[in-house]
Amino acid sequence: MRLRLYHHPDGARVAYRELGAGPPLALLHSALLSHMEWEPAVEQLADRFRVILPDLPLHGDSESNPRHPYTLDWFAEVMGGFVAEVLGRRPLLAGHDAGAEILMHGVLSGNIRPARLVLMPNRMHAAPAHPRMRSAWRLAARAAAVPGLDRLLSSATRVVFTPQRGMRLSARGNPAAANLVRHAFADVPGNSSLARSWAKCARAWPRGAQRQLLDLYPQLEMPVLLLWADRDPLHPLAIAEEALRALPHGQLRVLQSAGFLMAYDDPVGLARELAAFCG
Repeated sequence: MRLRLYHHPDGARVAYRELGAGPPLALLHSALLSHMEWEPAVEQLADRFRVILPDLPLHGDSESNPRHPYTLDWFAEVMGGFVAEVLGRRPLLAGHDAGAEILMHGVLSGNIRPARLVLMPNRMHAAPAHPRMRSAWRLAARAAAVPGLDRLLSSATRVVFTPQRGMRLSARGNPAAANLVRHAFADVPGNSSLARSWAKCARAWPRGAQRQLLDLYPQLEMPVLLLWADRDPLHPLAIAEEALRALPHGQLRVLQSAGFLMAYDDPVGLARELAAFCG
């Protein structure tokens, strides 16, 4: 896959890979990971699409300078510029977890205008699952803004985000998921600048249930696919079922025996559903 860079007007840099030819299809990964989340399914999709895999800001090879605000509005603006320049008009877009939240916010704010939208497991309008775990992460990330703690906390990621944790994100215990987490956190330990950026993001990212989205779903005029996993403890299927009732052009598909890392649990099924919907 070719590595390229998009430069946003405010100086932010988005690194991305692409493979294949055809209609542009961008896949936005989940929080804390990278474009490698999609690797198991890329070759199957590249037969029909120009597959574009960005690293979200703060992730992988993309921008992580503490001077940026890292609010959801900012992420949506940057990724909106990325989509317009790299994918062109009326692109096909899919996102998972934080990537899905950014896409949805971008669409609702008018920064992103896809021809078709795929939302994979994310919190949607519901309160996040495991709130204590998320609160602990948010508290630790925010503490990185304190001088001296930034380097210490970034080094602690070696203990918390181990390769074995990646395997636990796979419902089938795929050993390749260990490399995904290893790659995502390879440059984090000792990176005080990145730690300060994550502290800003932790303060700014919306918390709690986003119930206002229930009133905004009817505004999504494009076809929307909710592509869910049946064994993802972070994002229960009931969230997608409730959202589906409010989407005017929505449909729901469920990958069986798949967990958080759907591309590692069922790459064939994931590629099949994306190709069928984005066609």
